[in-house]
Amino acid sequence: MVLLTSYQFLLDSSADFLTVPTISESLAGRAAFLELWPFSQGELGEGPDGFLRRALEHPTSFRTDAASKLVTADYIERLCVGGFPEVTNMAPPARNSWFRNYVRTITQRDIRELTGARKTVQLPKVLSLLAARSAGELVVSHIHDDAQLGSRETTDDYIGYLKMTYMVHLLPAWSRNLTTKITRHPKVYLTDTGIAAHLLGKTPTALARPDDPARGSLIESFVVNELTKQLGWVGDEVRLHHLRDRDGAEIDLILETNDGRVLAIEIKAASSVTNQDTKWLKWLRDKLGDDFVHGFVLYTGDRPWSMSDRITAIPIAYLWTTE
Repeated sequence: MVLLTSYQFLLDSSADFLTVPTISESLAGRAAFLELWPFSQGELGEGPDGFLRRALEHPTSFRTDAASKLVTADYIERLCVGGFPEVTNMAPPARNSWFRNYVRTITQRDIRELTGARKTVQLPKVLSLLAARSAGELVVSHIHDDAQLGSRETTDDYIGYLKMTYMVHLLPAWSRNLTTKITRHPKVYLTDTGIAAHLLGKTPTALARPDDPARGSLIESFVVNELTKQLGWVGDEVRLHHLRDRDGAEIDLILETNDGRVLAIEIKAASSVTNQDTKWLKWLRDKLGDDFVHGFVLYTGDRPWSMSDRITAIPIAYLWTTE
């Protein structure tokens, strides 16, 4: 008699297993892969993280929700802290020390060990350049020129290493051939806004100034990261993109389901909204017809507003405080 025994293991890592060049075993058919992001606001104890499912199933229901208690300064504080549970209760000096050592460990030890790369001294510079472009389109030639790494292949490798270790992630462009002028560059985001703010030298006091150039991009990064985390508990049902064409049409987030339904989201760092903020949401609604489920303007104000047919402005906090 032969006794067959099966074993199950839970393996965790700070890198994407499938992209690590020094690992030859694929584990095809024997493993399931889960991406573990920094904690969402809900996981940090703020709420149920229920926006995504509710937006797809009952999008107009947000219009009667109670006002949010959060103001712009609260969002800025949250994005500067980020989602790593270790730092949530740290004072700013200790938090900055943690971020500094985390970046150093990933870029100077982990990537070297995972890839066999010998020259990683410029990785922190590339990461800082990407932080400065968070929520912007990734044009690798611009990174290459600013980093002055010599070889374009080295720049490509460095960006790949930072993606592999989940320091950055990309948001692909979306198109249904609505226009022949869609741009194809992905947008790049640092996976944690706390690290992004640290690399840019931004404090809550600095970001509180409406004219700070990093304020809008970091708030957008914060929202995109929260929604990316929520994708983890809706399975493969929803895909996330951005839309931009050469004639000026631009929508921060396009969420498309497997059956072709679309949610569109604009993200504003302001505490008030105007009809101008809905311009491209209305354009997409009219192009898609019934496939357009709803458009949302997420902003730092406190109340929901019905702005047009299938278009609603809501506080950013509704991402995690609604069920």
